[in-house]
Amino acid sequence: MKKVEMPKMGDSMEEGRILRWIKKEGEEVKKGEMLAEVETDKVNIEIEAFAGGVLRKILVPEGNSAPVGAEIALIGAPGEPLPDYLGANGAEAGSQRQGSLASPTQSSPLQTQSAQPYKVDLLARSSVGLSPEPTSGTTTIKRQDRIFISPLARRLADENHLDYATLQGTGPNGRIIKMDIEAALSQQQSAVSPLVEPVTPLIAPQVFPPVSAAIDSGEVIEIPLTTMRRAIARRLSQSMQTAPHFYVTSVIDTDKLAAFRQQINEYAANDPAPVKVSFNDLIVKAVAKALVRMPQVNISFAEDRLLQKKQVHIGIAVAVEQGLIVPVLRNADQRGILDIARETQRLAEATREGKLRPEEFSGGTFTVSNLGMYDVDSFTAVINPPESAILAVGSITPTPVVVDGQVVVRNRMKVTLSSDHRAIDGVTAARFLQEVKRLLEEPFGLVL
Repeated sequence: MKKVEMPKMGDSMEEGRILRWIKKEGEEVKKGEMLAEVETDKVNIEIEAFAGGVLRKILVPEGNSAPVGAEIALIGAPGEPLPDYLGANGAEAGSQRQGSLASPTQSSPLQTQSAQPYKVDLLARSSVGLSPEPTSGTTTIKRQDRIFISPLARRLADENHLDYATLQGTGPNGRIIKMDIEAALSQQQSAVSPLVEPVTPLIAPQVFPPVSAAIDSGEVIEIPLTTMRRAIARRLSQSMQTAPHFYVTSVIDTDKLAAFRQQINEYAANDPAPVKVSFNDLIVKAVAKALVRMPQVNISFAEDRLLQKKQVHIGIAVAVEQGLIVPVLRNADQRGILDIARETQRLAEATREGKLRPEEFSGGTFTVSNLGMYDVDSFTAVINPPESAILAVGSITPTPVVVDGQVVVRNRMKVTLSSDHRAIDGVTAARFLQEVKRLLEEPFGLVL
């Protein structure tokens, strides 16, 4: 009998929640086939079977969680007896052997729905704007088990009451992706009679809607935490409690940076693979070059020693409806500006579509968090452990300043560096911020 364990899919992952079992008990499983869809603190991801045989027993039902390394299922030969600890009829789940597994009777309201697996899946995704009650065209449990569809595509289909059972996916191995759903919705609209007003696709709200998973106590609505939100709460609380933060702020003149960006974009428009460079791409490039010149900031605190990283992997904070994910731009110091722009756009799109691979959101050595597009003047960010620093970027604002004794209006941007005082001293942080400022105010240094 081969044990299926909850895999570790990312540095910060401590547990995973089973959204759905793609294979059912008694079904044949081939090595490499998708076995289950798991919700981690970052993304929803399908895990594959590492052995072939028959799925003899599911130990963690849909909607329940298990820590990394815990047994979640058993694969064996047809008719092979189950282990003694399961009992004669296999009725005892693995929760007694793995005390940290969530029990439906002791868990949050989100998990008490385990007797209705498909509703658990809907409730698990309620924070991204899904209707708690699926329509008749999308409730068939059997169809969910057999169709490979990305979480974003499934959400879009559910929001628009689209039956995706007949769609042919264009993703890897025939997987239905967002593009397939959008194409089907477009065909539906074009087929509507001119006498009927076309149906506008619904847009997911940006706030948590009151759903059946929540508890309405009369004065407040209690909304169960998602796996991602629990991880954010745990990791950032740990960061603030263990890492003594201090902050250094600088104001950067961006007039030359704006002209430099315009020149790059004019050049990139004629590139065989055109791409639009953002201010954030230039900031990431400046940070990467500054980390190379000051490796003492590219560091982690490890109780009795400091770990200075040889690679420069920049995390880029991306807001999604469930929370915040930080995909990692690897070897940012070795990339050109256009390459940074392309890879950043790819990572951001993969993040919002739930397609990030575990290696794409782990291993960062420094993080950039930019809220400038939300008209935020300045802010301080919480360090993303085990890193020791994070740069918070505000908006570019026309500001009256004195130049050569005259008051003129210049475009300026505030950036704030949060540092872990256990690993980085104040002077080191100030010198690093000076280097970032110099590179952004004289941006041709970014390409030298």
